[in-house]
Amino acid sequence: MSQANAPVIVIGTGLAGYNLVKEFRKQDTETPVLMITADDGRNYSKPMLSTGFTKGKSAGELAMADAGKMADQLNVTIRTNTRVTGIDGPGHKVFVGEEPIEYSKLVLAWGAEPVAVRIEGDAGEHVFAINDLQDYANFRAELDGKKRVLVMGAGLIGCEYANDLTNGEYQVDVVAPSNQVLPNLLPEPAANAVQQGLESLGVNFHLGPLVTRVNQTDKGLVADLSNGEQIETDIVVSAIGLRPRLDLAVKAGLQVNQGICVDRSLQTSEADIYALGDCAEVEGKVLLYVMPLMAGARALAKTLAGNTTDVTYGAMPVAVKTPVVPVVVSPPMADGEWSIESNGADVKALCRDDAGALLGYALTGACVADKLALNKELPAILK
Repeated sequence: MSQANAPVIVIGTGLAGYNLVKEFRKQDTETPVLMITADDGRNYSKPMLSTGFTKGKSAGELAMADAGKMADQLNVTIRTNTRVTGIDGPGHKVFVGEEPIEYSKLVLAWGAEPVAVRIEGDAGEHVFAINDLQDYANFRAELDGKKRVLVMGAGLIGCEYANDLTNGEYQVDVVAPSNQVLPNLLPEPAANAVQQGLESLGVNFHLGPLVTRVNQTDKGLVADLSNGEQIETDIVVSAIGLRPRLDLAVKAGLQVNQGICVDRSLQTSEADIYALGDCAEVEGKVLLYVMPLMAGARALAKTLAGNTTDVTYGAMPVAVKTPVVPVVVSPPMADGEWSIESNGADVKALCRDDAGALLGYALTGACVADKLALNKELPAILK
């Protein structure tokens, strides 16, 4: 096969991979596309994994289509349960074991992986990081018939799971080595509003210590904390963070930093290899959210179709799915001064520069209604 006739290969069938191909097919209906995924290729929305108990959805019910339907819909070939083991950039090949597969363009859309959990004890198989649909299915199966969940981490995912699991009538303890919830997203008054809302549902917070050990007992599990406290539970969720997948990119000699380094066209340091979504670092920014992913998919689709297009990021606020206290936040990209108005669960926190220009905001409760007006004032993340 000549390189000119080789397919565009997309590694990954998550939100990044599937949305890229949907956008590409709007530009080019004929170029062959091969998608390769280590899982079963079902199309689902990853943010919905932390709403499954509230909505009473199984893993199968969260899936919108299987790989076969997606292949037909997008006019592509999808190889499921297949792991790429190597990339030869100069040779324009990827490898599945010893099998070489030639590409014309290659897109790395393999996302991020959970930060590894380092805890002692004999209950490691009962500690779950929920990062894809199969993880969610395994977690639900393990949780069947149980009632107590310990969540490690009080960031976005930890708080979303705490709300979702309590809506599913589970007893939830949250342990995190921070002095507030959502420490990298919210100023303290807004964080306190979220914490109090979750506590009103019955969530127990243990802020400050770490989980150091989890052991099995005849009644379930017991978690030892670094402050000497013990928590009895049935299952543990690790929500301590995600990091871009880099191993194959490093082996291939691609430039990496926090993520796989790409230029504004999303091209890596190797010609004809691109990175998109949670694994990509654009001008020093790794944004593990849906809105920048979608902006990248639209721009890269045009580039792959022959019209090189730089990605732009406008204002991209993040909604935290804690319905007990709704949250929308646009973290400031520069230092500024916060002004905060609060009334119970309703907090309006604005960050402005010395000239009074809005740099970011955090809204909780009823104040989330102000987001549309505030978004008009926000600076673009990447112009």
